Amino acid sequence: MPEYILDWNKYTDTAIRVAQEGSVLLKNDRSALPLSSGAKVAVFGRMQNNYYKSGTGSGGMVNVKHVVSILEGLQNEETISVDEELLKIYEKWEEENPVDPGLGWGKENWSQKEMPLTSDIVKSAASRNDAAVIVIGRTAGEDRDNTAQKGSFFLSDGEEEMIEKVCSEFAKTIVVLNVGNIIDMSFVEKYDPASVIYVWQAGMIGGTATADLLCGKAVPSGCLTDTIAKDLSDYPSSKNFGGEDLSKDFYAEDIFVGYRYFSTFAEDKVLYPFGYGLSYTTFDVKSLGFESQGTDVCVKVSVKNTGSFKGKKTVMLFAKTPSDRIATPSRVLVDFAKTKELLPGEDVEITLKAGANRYASFDDDGRLMGNTGWVLPKGTYSFFMGENVSETAEVGSFEIAEDTMIEQLESAAKPVQAFDRLTIGGNYEPVPLRAVEHVETRLERVPKEIAFTGDKGIKLADVKTGKNTLEEFIAQISDEDLSLIIRGEGMGSPKVTTGTAAAYGGVSRELMDIGIPTLCCDDGPSGMRIDSGKKAFSLPNGTCLACTFNEELNEELFDWFGIEMVSNEVDVILGPGINIHRHPLNGRNFEYFSEDPLLTGRIASAQIRGMEKHGVTGTIKHFCSNNRETNRRCMDSVVSERALREIYLKGFEIAIKEGKARSVMSVYNMINGTFGTSNYELNTTILHEQWGFTGLLMTDWWAYIDGIPANTFDHSIPTHSVMARAQCDVYMVCSSVEREALNVTDTYENLKNGRTDLITRAELQRNAGNILRFAMNTPAMDAVMGDRPKVKHIDCPFADDTIEAKCDLYYDIDKDPVIKVDVNTEEGKDFVFGITTDRPGVYDCELLVSSELNALAQLPVTVYYTSIPLRVVTFTGTDGQDVTKNTE
Repeated sequence: MPEYILDWNKYTDTAIRVAQEGSVLLKNDRSALPLSSGAKVAVFGRMQNNYYKSGTGSGGMVNVKHVVSILEGLQNEETISVDEELLKIYEKWEEENPVDPGLGWGKENWSQKEMPLTSDIVKSAASRNDAAVIVIGRTAGEDRDNTAQKGSFFLSDGEEEMIEKVCSEFAKTIVVLNVGNIIDMSFVEKYDPASVIYVWQAGMIGGTATADLLCGKAVPSGCLTDTIAKDLSDYPSSKNFGGEDLSKDFYAEDIFVGYRYFSTFAEDKVLYPFGYGLSYTTFDVKSLGFESQGTDVCVKVSVKNTGSFKGKKTVMLFAKTPSDRIATPSRVLVDFAKTKELLPGEDVEITLKAGANRYASFDDDGRLMGNTGWVLPKGTYSFFMGENVSETAEVGSFEIAEDTMIEQLESAAKPVQAFDRLTIGGNYEPVPLRAVEHVETRLERVPKEIAFTGDKGIKLADVKTGKNTLEEFIAQISDEDLSLIIRGEGMGSPKVTTGTAAAYGGVSRELMDIGIPTLCCDDGPSGMRIDSGKKAFSLPNGTCLACTFNEELNEELFDWFGIEMVSNEVDVILGPGINIHRHPLNGRNFEYFSEDPLLTGRIASAQIRGMEKHGVTGTIKHFCSNNRETNRRCMDSVVSERALREIYLKGFEIAIKEGKARSVMSVYNMINGTFGTSNYELNTTILHEQWGFTGLLMTDWWAYIDGIPANTFDHSIPTHSVMARAQCDVYMVCSSVEREALNVTDTYENLKNGRTDLITRAELQRNAGNILRFAMNTPAMDAVMGDRPKVKHIDCPFADDTIEAKCDLYYDIDKDPVIKVDVNTEEGKDFVFGITTDRPGVYDCELLVSSELNALAQLPVTVYYTSIPLRVVTFTGTDGQDVTKNTE
């Protein structure tokens, strides 16, 4: 039985280093940073003591013991002093103007009202201090897009006035951006602060990491994973980010996303380019030689620290491919590497490599060779090395004499609705459309059925040990149980860790009896969301993680995180999120990585590798094209096959092929007219057949499958057959997965009635095989075999399983058998009431809930016994209608 050591001090140190390496320094004039030893510092901005540890929604709902604010971090620094007189002014104002978090899920405020500053306050502070730190905070997230408004993407009037006044009085003004996503940066030129740094939302240790950076204990080395344009309208996707009825987004910019667009068509519109990031030191980066063998290239690079601070440097390699007959960007990232920490004067040699799969184009209309697939057009292939996409130098090139098909692929997932896409010379061309419907493709490719044998006494452990084959095991499973194994139970299933997202696999008595483990998955990716109130480690957000450009460090952090998962008996975390940053207003950008798919796939792969060291894993999501939160459950992403292959699917492909990801979550939205859950060509043709994926694909929670139910808060989705036949394996989530609930969905009825046009036993056997292959390599399976790993904690700050909960009200169950309470659902608000009784026994609890929040909002209700969590019942928003749930 393996035992892992979870050293919380080392875990914390790793997270701090990630937060520091992910912070991006955009400007540093007048020797503003690092703050000099002995400096007196005035801290402005109410968010100095109200740190955003993450964005909102399921990706950020991590219960923590404490969040270190930027103010606290600075106060803990021994080399500087914080202006207490100014702080007292803020504290008094905050007493009268507390933080307003909003109304809860999907209705959080993006920012907070800023304290008005008089000229006298600022002048007085300037007379006492050497430097000023201004903290700006933003949040957004699930069900909550950013908007092109003041206080969201743009500074509020109060923030702008604060920056203007402080910059006019302080020569050294440092603007610190505690945000999950890039914001409008026009204020930099307008007010000329000395220094500007993105510190993102770095989890519960964010304030410590930021203070160490500002004081020079650490040196920033992060690079932007997105292009910051001069104006929001400069992003090519702005024209098609949310139509008038919000039902469709046409991806008319096609493959020209982020720097691919700006480097090709609009270099003059860039304020800060992809890959940009300053350091306190300087580096000399030189090419030592370029080699090409066929289509493989190799560049040797020398990096020397020429400054006076230690530091790390990221070097990037870009390709430029022929664009006379098939549109290609002027730059495509094909490799990157980050140095170790270099002392002043120290140098190191690094190697950058790329093969044809990094720069080939997907020909989705056969214009070059008559077939669809990955092609290399004839012509010159040039390679550019540098520290960001705008500061590169050509290091080598080679010629291809004839058009070359490097991988011919069957066309899949093309759009059905005509639109025009951006192409050569800034012109537009019609997008190739799909000629064959998904259902026709599926009917031609139904797998071979395994003959039913009935119970032969084979357990899943017999398959794992090699005694029996997986086919022999599946042959035992009845139609009833095949219809149940494709359902997950939740949220807060009592069969797994209390307060987690779902149980799946061995969810019914019959499935457990044949040795199928009950798997536990939990919300991420910014740490574990445990709705029982149990504390967990809150990690830096996705953008911060990717801005490190450090695969090794990401792997190290998620190595620790994997042990924490084992400790909580969680087999799978629902993350990392790896959708592309198509537009800055997407609320969920905070948990995604970048506008670039290579960087996205590589960082995701590193995180998966870290978790897999302990038998647990991540679920890469959302597959694919989740690029807007507004109307996310039923919108349609209308996108060419080429853009899907090169941009929106590529990160997933890399994470699967290179990172060995074995769990994927589909998306709420439609892709080219078909919901992701039931998209056969996406889930079977591309994911399984072309990529060779053998893992498990699950739906997002309460996802639509086929058509849009009129009752938007009703999560009884009856059409599991459509999902299963597309090879989406598990529906998340159902309230019951026992045989008594067989007829809640259509799967079993269709099997009984011989509706092979809708679903076949063979397809369900195939799905079961995917689930079982996955399940056999989990800690839950180890537990079935008597070998569940153990975790020894060192210096855990919250090791006690009991919950400290102060009751707002107490009720005697004999006097008050019906209790009516109004609960404040603001973010961070808890309402606790106690129930007392003198009579022992088993009690049934009926919960009748009404909420004005939307159908995907999640409201956990936890039942405790003497401060020990027993059961979590999760409600969703009810659009004002009453919903009842029972628990024993």
